[in-house]
Amino acid sequence: MTENRLAGAATVFVVTDVPKSMAYYRDALGFAVTFEYGAPLYYACLCRDEVELHLIDARHTERRPGHGGLCVFVTDVDTLHAELVARGATLVNAPQDRPYGMRDFDARDPDGNHLSFGQACAPAP
Repeated sequence: MTENRLAGAATVFVVTDVPKSMAYYRDALGFAVTFEYGAPLYYACLCRDEVELHLIDARHTERRPGHGGLCVFVTDVDTLHAELVARGATLVNAPQDRPYGMRDFDARDPDGNHLSFGQACAPAP
């Protein structure tokens, strides 16, 4: 019997302006644009290391912009936080040890889509 395995996944965030969002993810969060589609542009793919993120213009889906969420696991959350501060990312909070066993912080894109960046740690009291 052949094993059928899941081979990957990508979050698709709904945004109001794909070029503006692409610029934010590239410049503020350090992602690279790897794919663009449509004339005018309405779909894009961005990657950073092993994380792939897709953007779709709100006019091409029934879903609403700004309601997406993504958790990204990192190897050094404090260094990433410092990098994103320097890049001008919209950060919600600073890294903190949480009771659920993660040290994490949160960011938002221009439409309000939510990204959490974290690494495992001992649970905070």
